[in-house]
Amino acid sequence: MRYALTVAFCFILFFTQVGLAQQTTQTVCGQVRDKDTRAVMPFAAVALYQDSVLIQGVQADPDGLYRMEEVPLGRYTLIVSFIGYQSEVIPGVMVNSGKEVILDVLMEESAVKLAEVVVTATENPGDALNQMSLVSSRAFSVDETGKYAGSRGDPARMASNFAGVQGSDDSSNDIIVRGNSPIGLLWRLEGVNIPNPNHFGVAGTSGGPVSILNNKLLSTSDFMTGAFPAEYGNTVSGVFDLRMRSGNDEKHEFSGQWGFLGTELLAEGPLPGKGRASYLVNYRYSTLAMFRYLGVRIGTDAVPYYQDGSFKLNFPTQKSGDFSLFGIGGLSHIDLVKSTVTDPNQVDIYGDADVDEYYSTGMGVLGANYTKSLGPKTYAKVTLSMSREHQRNSNERFIRHIDNGLFVLDSLYHVLGYNFYQDKYALSVFVNHKLSNQHVLKAGFISDHYCVDMADSTFDESLQKFITRLDYAGGMYLNQGFLQWQWKQSDKVTVTAGMHGQYLTLNNALAIEPRAGIKWKIKPTQSLSAGIGMHSQMMPTYLYFVHEYDAMGRVMMANRNTGFSRSNHYVVAYDNAVRKECRLKVEAYYQQLYKVPVEVNRSSYSILNEGTELNRFFPDSMMNKGRGRNMGVELTLERFFHDHWFGMITTSLYD
Repeated sequence: MRYALTVAFCFILFFTQVGLAQQTTQTVCGQVRDKDTRAVMPFAAVALYQDSVLIQGVQADPDGLYRMEEVPLGRYTLIVSFIGYQSEVIPGVMVNSGKEVILDVLMEESAVKLAEVVVTATENPGDALNQMSLVSSRAFSVDETGKYAGSRGDPARMASNFAGVQGSDDSSNDIIVRGNSPIGLLWRLEGVNIPNPNHFGVAGTSGGPVSILNNKLLSTSDFMTGAFPAEYGNTVSGVFDLRMRSGNDEKHEFSGQWGFLGTELLAEGPLPGKGRASYLVNYRYSTLAMFRYLGVRIGTDAVPYYQDGSFKLNFPTQKSGDFSLFGIGGLSHIDLVKSTVTDPNQVDIYGDADVDEYYSTGMGVLGANYTKSLGPKTYAKVTLSMSREHQRNSNERFIRHIDNGLFVLDSLYHVLGYNFYQDKYALSVFVNHKLSNQHVLKAGFISDHYCVDMADSTFDESLQKFITRLDYAGGMYLNQGFLQWQWKQSDKVTVTAGMHGQYLTLNNALAIEPRAGIKWKIKPTQSLSAGIGMHSQMMPTYLYFVHEYDAMGRVMMANRNTGFSRSNHYVVAYDNAVRKECRLKVEAYYQQLYKVPVEVNRSSYSILNEGTELNRFFPDSMMNKGRGRNMGVELTLERFFHDHWFGMITTSLYD
């Protein structure tokens, strides 16, 4: 033990000395592209400001690449300007000695062509990256997942600071968006819908105690809470649209971190050969498990073991398009064993007093992206991915007595076991076409092929036999298609409209969902917006195959034909950049939920109430006759980092 502490102290001392000798300036670089066509923007003007003072300015090269060297450490605002385009403002850019800052910028063409152009930075910080999303959406940066109280580098815990979003507790990062069930949340990474990205997740839930996502690999992403654009489907609650950043394509960089939630290593740099190919890879292991190996007791023998990794390989080319490979994954297990305890005074608050539980989970996603310009105004993106999630659990009940002041084990018998595997193979394709500086069309489809293998049985103490709750292996498709249109009538008025459709082959469930939105800039710093849309979602896959028994004892799967949950969203919003670093936002919403799966036999169960805890439910025969309603007003006053401080005040009045 003393040896381990000595080694730890030496590591701390070493890295402290390295930190004192680190450089006091850093490089800021990236590439500027058109938001609609992904075409590079040569000679764009890039400026770095600190408290309204220009620190450094450069002009992008013919490939849209910019580079600012010897930037003093600190926090800055990056402003990118180009004639005929709205200036792009990125506040809160943190420059530190650890690594180079790589910021790729997408710019939106102005709807009005002027003979003389005066560039002013009027965009509100925090506006969503997805230009089709006009209400109930917000961009968040990697920095925000670390600076907000209780975030722990986790996007879900960070989002619980926003108005209308409520976290559950410290044991799980489930979030309730505007009163909806946590299972209504959609996780999307690099353009594909992914399984629950959390360690120790349970089938049918969207959260867990520890996130597999690593914020150091994420780029600025979007979080949406209602009236989503037409490209998002199979969700009625909220959307995390996450993007991974590319690695440094100029120099190799390595970093490590030791923390309570994990010990991790990160590496990035250029790949051999010509071009700007790069790699980015990260690995993390449970720090509590390392303590256990070192013999340090943390108050319980139920130590969570987990490890996860992420990577992205990026291969941009001049003519053949951009290709990338990406992946995330994690494994976890925990054993809550009480039968081996012999001391009655040994207290362990975790698990049941008379049950041994062995629980393990895993999740992984592997994907490939290909983005290709089809002309000066059109580009297409194709994504292929495969994912797997699994959960395994085994419970054993025991009986014991006390003899001579010690526990003595009498019997041990199996009472529960389940294995849940779900593989998904996905194809996502979309084409984005700029008809003019005012009109943009985006169309695409997503096909998810589910392959499930699940078994679950529990011991009925009264009948003294096992009851099978799940025993199914098979597949199904969820196919989705969408069409979106954006009309920038002027630089003051933007209109979006679209249609989303989805079809589940398991039971031929079909949904056609129109969406629309409008945004009016009353002044350069103020806007009014409204959004409306129909949305639907399938049930967690295991619920379709729950075993039920008729009067003759025959097995039925009565939930198999249950249709989608439906929801209509209505949102109005007012946004005011009170000052350049301060933003006031007020949103009112109404959500009408209908065709919600509930039990045929009256009970308290509803899909709307599932997912708030790490539990599974096995409801009786279900039908789409449930209803619900969410309504409320949200207020957010946010001060972005300026003059060495930031803050956020939110309040919600809801029913």
